[in-house]
This record gives sequence, structure tokens and C-alpha cells, in this order.
Amino acid sequence: MSEKSDGGFGWFFFGFFLGGLIGAAVALAYAPEKGEETRERLREKGIELQGQAQQVAVKVKERVGELREQAEVQLGQVRQQVEQGVQAARQYTEGLSERLQSKPGDETAAEDEE
Repeated sequence: MSEKSDGGFGWFFFGFFLGGLIGAAVALAYAPEKGEETRERLREKGIELQGQAQQVAVKVKERVGELREQAEVQLGQVRQQVEQGVQAARQYTEGLSERLQSKPGDETAAEDEE
């Protein structure tokens, strides 16, 4: 359950960051400067934002990889526990079956006495 909330927080942070960057670009577009200066600042900010977005994307990929590894480990543990449970159930049923097959006369004798 914590993996889902961690992944959700990562996407929230990414969206929050991206929204801030877009807001900054819009603010620059409406700033009272000459058109050429504004376009140059927008171009520079665009390059900067692209680099930052790539960094965030790398971090998100790394986090997804970490979460995948954790899920694989947990899945392996669950599989092992299920296999142990199945094996224990088989041993128990085999033991019951052997006891029932080895003592069929004892059970009928006990029923006759009642």
C-alpha cells in the first residue's frame, strides 16, 4: 500500500513542478520587455526546463525500478509461503490418508460398540 502512495507522491511532485515551470513561462511571456528579449528568455528557460524535466524523468524511472524490485521480492516471499502452505497441507492429508487406510477395522469396531 505504501508503494502506491509513494508513486502517487512522485507524480504529484512532477505535476506540481511542471505546473510551476509552465506558470513561469507564461509570466515571462506577459512581462513588459521587448519581444526579442522575451523570446530569448523564453528560449533559455525552455532549455533549462527541458533539462530539469529530463532529470525528473530519470528520477521517476529510478523510483519505478526500485518499486518493481521491491514488488518482485515481496511476490517471491508470498510464493514461498504459499508453496510451504500447500506442502504442509499435502503432508497433512497424506498422513490422514495413511492413518485411515491402516486402521479401517478399528473404526468399524468402535462404531459396533456404540
